Parts: sequence; C-alpha cells; structure tokens
Amino acid sequence: MLMAVKNQIKVSFLSIKYALLREMLNKTTFITNIIFMILNNASFIIQWIILYSLQGNVGGYTFDQVLLLWGLAAGTYGVSRFFFQKAFSLSDTINNGKLDAYLVQPKNVLLSVITSEVQVSAIGDILYAYIMLLIYGFTIPRFILFTIFCLGGGIMLTSISIILSSLSFWFQKTDIVADTGNSLMTNFATYPDGIFKGLVKILLFTLIPVGIINYIPVHILSEFSLGLSLIFILVTILLTGLAILVFYKGLKRYSSSNLMTARI
Repeated sequence: MLMAVKNQIKVSFLSIKYALLREMLNKTTFITNIIFMILNNASFIIQWIILYSLQGNVGGYTFDQVLLLWGLAAGTYGVSRFFFQKAFSLSDTINNGKLDAYLVQPKNVLLSVITSEVQVSAIGDILYAYIMLLIYGFTIPRFILFTIFCLGGGIMLTSISIILSSLSFWFQKTDIVADTGNSLMTNFATYPDGIFKGLVKILLFTLIPVGIINYIPVHILSEFSLGLSLIFILVTILLTGLAILVFYKGLKRYSSSNLMTARI
C-alpha cells in the first residue's frame, strides 16, 4: 500500500516535471511570465501603502500583517496553479469527454489529470509569497509554518475546484459554478477579515473558506495558536477527502467521447 502511494507520488512529480520542461522550451516567455507576475502582485501593495498612510490599521490588521496576508494568498494560489493547474479546467475535461486518455493508464486518475499541466506564472506567485515573508520577518519556525500553510491552502483551493468541477458529472454548464467559486476564493483572499461582518464573515469561514485558507494562518503566524492550527489541518484533510469522494463518485457516470488521444 505504502509502495503504491510512493509510486503514485513519484509519477505525479514526473508529470509536473515534464509539463514544466515543455513550458521552458521558450525561455524568454518562461522568465517573463514569472517576473511580470511578481510585478503584478507588487503593484497592488501601492494601494495599501496609500491607505495605511491615512490610518493606522484596516480591519484590525497592521501593514505588515496585510503583507503577510498577500504573501499567503499568493503562495496558496501559486501552489494550486503550479502543481494542480488542470484542476481548474476540470469541468472542460469532463464535459468534453477528455478523461479517456487518463482512464486507460495504470495510475490514479484524479492525480494524473490535475498534475498534467502547470501554470508558469504561478512560480512568480510562490516567489512573491516568500518575498512578503522576508519583509514581514523571517525566522526558521515562521518559514516552516508559512510553507505548511501555503501547501495546505493550495491543496484546499484545489480540492474546492475539484468538488465544484465534479458537478459536471451530474449537471450541464457547471463550469460557471466552478469558475465563480474559484474567483470568489481569489477575490476575498487579500482583504483583512476584520472588515467583514455578520453573514459575510460566516460565509468566509464556511461555504467560501477563505478564512480557513488565509485568515487563520495570518493569525497563527502573528501569534501561534495550537487550536487554530488543528482546525487548519482538519479542514485540509476534510476537503481533500471530500474532493476525492465526489470525483470518483461522479466518475462512475462519465461518458467517453471516444477521442483518439494519448499521453506520454
């Protein structure tokens, strides 16, 4: 069992490696995408510099905490889009019967699909995340926690996309639902949770779990809490398990398009 898991992880990393090598064929475009993503993320900090020059804190966050929030948002986004990019176009893969090439291979179908593509600009997001951590204040324990939160948050973002995209096994046009859900996760991730009140704040810690993915890690990195850390771990496991369950439940309903394609 452990050997099978180890082999599947190895195959998944090889898939990511070859997808990355394909993207690196044009080195100029490859490097440009990374640099421009870092610059794009950095440009949004200007608005916070202006805002904090007018008032001391926003939603209970200091300027350093906002930088940390942006770092976590970029890191989780980068991890999900670099390692599991195909999860965010999974609806299209299902709707157009493109799973055939993955079903005939002796590998885990879900992992094979979601690791078959990479988004190069996501490397820029990951690098930007650690730049923000350096500005906030680098320590070894903080670096380890930050990395865990980026990986866990990236897995949660991926899991949510898989769950929403897997609805395509049962319903038509659910790609709109998946795209909307992914957009909401991204749009709310860079604003301090203190500015949200009432029902909106409840939603951000439940149906749109930005609070678990981004806000809780900020609070833990600012002041460590074992309880909040356990919540983060449990929700990561729960969402991952639910994503696997929903995908394979839906896969039983999958209809092949008989596309003559192959993956090497």
